[in-house]
This record gives sequence, structure tokens and C-alpha cells, in this order.
Amino acid sequence: MGSDMTASHDPADPPVDPDVISGLESELTDFWRRGRIRTRVRARAIDSRLDPSCYPLITVLARHNSMPMSELVTAVGMEKSTVTRQIDALVRLGLAERHPDPRDARARVVTLTDHGRERIDAVVASAVIDWRARLAQWDPEDIRTLTTLLHRLGEATNKED
Repeated sequence: MGSDMTASHDPADPPVDPDVISGLESELTDFWRRGRIRTRVRARAIDSRLDPSCYPLITVLARHNSMPMSELVTAVGMEKSTVTRQIDALVRLGLAERHPDPRDARARVVTLTDHGRERIDAVVASAVIDWRARLAQWDPEDIRTLTTLLHRLGEATNKED
């Protein structure tokens, strides 16, 4: 693989040592656990009544502001019924609203309300400050490399077997 951390592994190379994979699995488990804690804290910062399971949905809406329901289902990778329940919760809390899709009267578009936008923007701004503090001693190139590797790992885990 050489010194380029983003290079692809040559299938002709020996397989990765099981201890290396075990270490990766352990680190990812710890990282996901801490991520769930951050998700819970951030969801509560948006609204104390917001279920943390809704946080990924509201972050997708924050990036796109308005999305057809079908695209939201695809973006978060959940069942339509689950996304519908989560949208119902966001609507009840005044964080999002549904509108008829102008392209298809049978479909609905989900949009953040002004209140929802204010709350998620405040939480994201706080998260940026938090990450900057945590990564203050990191070289920016290391952060870019980590981002690239996390993206590659995410893509690899999305592949169908």
C-alpha cells in the first residue's frame, strides 16, 4: 500500500491480519457508541422531546432544506414507515412540515420550519466548535485523510454482498 493511506489494497497482497481487523472492529464499536451519545445530546439540544432516532433525518433535511418523502427514505436508508413516524414527530414538535409535491400531487415534500432550521443550525454550529476544539492539535491533512478513509469505509459497508 505504501505511504499513500488512501490507495487501494491490491488483491494479490496477503490478506489483512485478523488482529488488525479485530482492532478496527473494536475502535469502530467504541466510535459508534460515542456517536450515539453525541446524537442523543444533539437531539435533546434541538428539542428536549426529540427522539435521538430522528436526528439523522433532521440533519439530512438541514443539508437539503426540503426533500420529497421518497428521497428522504433513500437518504436515511430506513423503511418508509419509520421515516413517516419520524417526520410525524418533527411536525408535532414544529421542526418540519409537509407540503404537496408540486411535481406529483400524490407525494409529499418535507421542509424544515424556520424554528427547525434555527435549532439545527445552532446545534451544528456548536458541533463545529466542539470538533475544532477536539481536533485543534491535528494536522489539517490528517483530518482530510480521515474524512477520505471514513468515506471509503462507508462506501465499502454499503456494497451489496
